[in-house]
Amino acid sequence: MRMTSSTIRTRWSPKPDTATPQHRRAAKAAAAVAAGALALSLSACGSSDEGSGGSTGDTDDTTTNVTLPKLDGTSLEVAAVWSGTEQANFKKVLQEFEKRTGAKVTFVPAQDPIINFIGSKVAGGQPPDIAMLPQPGAIKQAVDKGWAKELGSEAVKELGENYSQGWQDIGKVSGKPYGVYYKAANKSLIWYNNQVFENAGASEPETWPDLLNTAQTVFDSGVTPFSIGGAEGWTLTDWFENVYLSQAGPEKYDQLAKHEIKWTDPSVKDALTTLAQVWGKPDWIAGGASGALQTDFPASVTQVFTGGDQPKAAMVAAGDFAQVNIPSSMKIGTDAKVFPFPAVGDNGPVVSGGDAAVILQDSKGSQALATWLASPDAASIQAKLGGYLSPNKNVPNSDYPNAVQQKIAKALIDAGDDFRFDMSDQAPQAFGGTPGKGEWKILQDFLKNPKDIAGTQAKLEAEAAAAYGN
Repeated sequence: MRMTSSTIRTRWSPKPDTATPQHRRAAKAAAAVAAGALALSLSACGSSDEGSGGSTGDTDDTTTNVTLPKLDGTSLEVAAVWSGTEQANFKKVLQEFEKRTGAKVTFVPAQDPIINFIGSKVAGGQPPDIAMLPQPGAIKQAVDKGWAKELGSEAVKELGENYSQGWQDIGKVSGKPYGVYYKAANKSLIWYNNQVFENAGASEPETWPDLLNTAQTVFDSGVTPFSIGGAEGWTLTDWFENVYLSQAGPEKYDQLAKHEIKWTDPSVKDALTTLAQVWGKPDWIAGGASGALQTDFPASVTQVFTGGDQPKAAMVAAGDFAQVNIPSSMKIGTDAKVFPFPAVGDNGPVVSGGDAAVILQDSKGSQALATWLASPDAASIQAKLGGYLSPNKNVPNSDYPNAVQQKIAKALIDAGDDFRFDMSDQAPQAFGGTPGKGEWKILQDFLKNPKDIAGTQAKLEAEAAAAYGN
């Protein structure tokens, strides 16, 4: 589920007080506070009629808000790194497009980093018509190389009607529209097995010290506290980004994202030291460091919610999209619960991500497909299936299959324009988005040896300097 390596965060906001969001109407600041307030209520919204993570809800009752051309005889290809349930659900969105237009759409499985995959296809003279790109840097790279094609008037019209200006702007390069942000995610969440917590007498933590205490309580009950999908390096950057954002604050965060300060800065040392309080305890991680480094993201979620009273782990730091990997036997909000990533500093982090549809072969068909993906009709189909979050403000909140995800979706929309992408997505691909290289690989090495903080900082700085060219 590659989309998770692209991250956005809402701008810095204080931890919510006891006032209601309606009483905090200070424009963008209110939106950020509302997002935090909603996040803090996530685990309290379970009910007997909530669906499971892998919902297969009825999508036949789709509404028609967008006009599409007839495309009989047209064949299109869409490339993305999505797999499993996520891919299957997206294919249902493509099937509805086929039904409405008469076109034939083929999903092309891609590999990470997708920009390299696309490059090989372009070199071979067979690029897909549309690629789902997970980073603004990848969109810019596709534009700079002459691969990406500008969105047409119909797609731009859909964006204007359905997206905040901020979401429209991050799909632009040099002021021109190239990307339709079809998918988003809230990644500042920790999912947990409620039965394990109840058996241990553990409670949801609000701060980092609380999290350490909760982990010890769970461990003392006989269950390993954390599951980490370390085989995929982006999961480790998510841990770092949540800790760094909360602990160092937004100014330092933005400076590090632009490499205006070095990775040898004391703020990075502080964040790695904090991470080592978890990563440095192999008994707290399912399979220890070596096991975590052999665990992919879907397995890291599944092993928290299988095994009855003795799962392999009690918690996993993962976005809302983790729901597709939670077994259908576990009810979201009842058996599988979630709490916001705990505050390390004075403020809790809010991190999320997005994938944009970018046209690589300009045609009537590809423009129509981009228009379709910018519509609430398309997003509503996948919203009903679970494990998906749309930045499209005209997707009915009731389309999300459970109260947990409805609140996550509302928080995203309420944040309005007040967001930006995280450092790994602002970084050059070689540093912030390539398996086995850069930040991903160095944090995997740090998971194996969390005592080597200075060495890790030095490696991060060397790789960053080479990638940024400064």
